[in-house]
Amino acid sequence: MGMRTYGFFGKTGFLLGVILFFFAATVCFLEPTNDHTEATLNTGYHFDFDQVSKGPHLNLKSAILVNYDNGEVLYARNADRVRPVASISKLVTAMVVLDKGVDLSRTEIIKRDDARRSSRSRLRVGSKLSLHDLLHAALISSDNRAARALARATCGSIDAFVREMNNKAEQMGLEHTVFHEPTGLDTRNVSTAHEVARILHHAYEYDTIARITSLKTHRVRLLNKKNSYVKMSNTNRLLWSRYRVLVGKTGYIRAADYCLTALVRNSKGERLTLVTLGVPGDKLRFKESRRLLDWGFRKVS
Repeated sequence: MGMRTYGFFGKTGFLLGVILFFFAATVCFLEPTNDHTEATLNTGYHFDFDQVSKGPHLNLKSAILVNYDNGEVLYARNADRVRPVASISKLVTAMVVLDKGVDLSRTEIIKRDDARRSSRSRLRVGSKLSLHDLLHAALISSDNRAARALARATCGSIDAFVREMNNKAEQMGLEHTVFHEPTGLDTRNVSTAHEVARILHHAYEYDTIARITSLKTHRVRLLNKKNSYVKMSNTNRLLWSRYRVLVGKTGYIRAADYCLTALVRNSKGERLTLVTLGVPGDKLRFKESRRLLDWGFRKVS
């Protein structure tokens, strides 16, 4: 009798184990996904440099143009040269904020430390905003005060946040990208045109980043002033071109000159990833970028 009882419970336990295993697996697969997946981050993006063409002569320090749909590099100039990337850094800033899953309805106040070297900001010290609006300000008008406030609200300190930015770069498999602060004002925030293109591809996986950076304007609300709003205009003038910008970011500091990265789509649905670094002029950066895009779309059509 003892042996039979043991056999019965043994079989029952085995069956229960099998059922629990499949239930756990089912729960895992049914788990909701965020703006991105860890698998995407670990895979990275491979670019094919075998068919690079000479392309147009452009007034810039480095650049790359990639067919987003197949990874073919159409144009490359000093694509692996390390350079300051200025406010393009804010794409990774936004990724870290979203990765941490912070409640974007939370609020933060612009502090005096946030205002350091950011006099052009329209966000005054003492302004209270939601993290949602701070994210818009950082990505649309490239507001440095907003980026610092986001970093502090996400990780408690700028230093802790920067560690997360560099962890993110490592997760994306970037070997030449380093961050020292979240705004891009530090000349030691560096990358390459090649790696910036990969950053942009990862940024495109975040619906929130893609949506915000494709907006021409956005009004942020100052919560400690009744019925007070500030209009933010996108620094990316490609949004007013004939191409549709799916995700993108501008950057400028003196050491970097004028920079731009964007994933754009033409009327045929073809998509190109653009990175232009070190252009000696604000308007010129968009002129040269449009020239490169026009050439690239003729090539893929």
